[in-house]
Amino acid sequence: MPRRYEEIYPSLPLLNSDAQEHTSAAALMSVRYFQAAPDSMPEDVFAEHHVLLNLQTKPHRVQNTCNGKLHDFTFHKDEIVVTPAGMRSGWRWFDTSDVIVVTLDPAKVERFAQTELSMLLDQQQFEDTPLFSDPDLCAAGVMLRDALENDDITSGVMFEAMSRVLLVKLLQRYGKRRPEDVALSARFTSQHYHRVLAYIRAHLDQTITLDALAREAGMSSSHFSRVFKETVGSTPMQYTLAYRIEQALKMMEDPASPLGHIALACGFADQAHFSRSFKQVTGKTPRDHRKASNG
Repeated sequence: MPRRYEEIYPSLPLLNSDAQEHTSAAALMSVRYFQAAPDSMPEDVFAEHHVLLNLQTKPHRVQNTCNGKLHDFTFHKDEIVVTPAGMRSGWRWFDTSDVIVVTLDPAKVERFAQTELSMLLDQQQFEDTPLFSDPDLCAAGVMLRDALENDDITSGVMFEAMSRVLLVKLLQRYGKRRPEDVALSARFTSQHYHRVLAYIRAHLDQTITLDALAREAGMSSSHFSRVFKETVGSTPMQYTLAYRIEQALKMMEDPASPLGHIALACGFADQAHFSRSFKQVTGKTPRDHRKASNG
């Protein structure tokens, strides 16, 4: 069974985001900062993606084993290694490290890519990229680290913002998109998905029908329903409901926003309809969720 990356760290991180409560993009990732003496991590298969950002100004020798292939290289500042979940990998470094390690949950990344970026990711999600240089992405990582180090209200807001920046940059540059023929002969492409999602967003406070979504994709309702589920993993109406609840959860972060207003803004007939649907998806009523969130 795949392990979590943190289970075999040879030393404790100087900074660790797990102790903090986060929402939005920050909830998708764990950020840890290390300055570790020369050491190694045994090969293992991990349930999460891990992204290693090198901040060490002094070039130093590193060995990375990925799926049985040894990469022996000199690690330079602003170089990055992305190892997708499910790959067997291990590390050895020959000088003191200065790195940020970002771990990402694949299921949460898939959802974020779909709802926030209109991206349909391949099952692997990230390209197998043993080593590349990206100073811009490393700079975003440094801002994440600095926000984590300065533990106050302002830095918490910064951490949330920079988490999104880093994740969006990472997905847009290195995310592995599904091939255009992913749905076999169905041809449900990223462009189809983008149009459907844009329609849902634009009509969130209204009734959304299967026929309307199918028209947006330029398909018959039966064909659209079938290929949408094949590609996205849920029926169009299940997806629409999940999207409504997701937007409601974001609105509920404002304790002053009335639940009745949120219900109408997210396309529910009334507060009772909202409450039933919310409990169906989350297991709690909106009031219980808000009460728990506010302590």
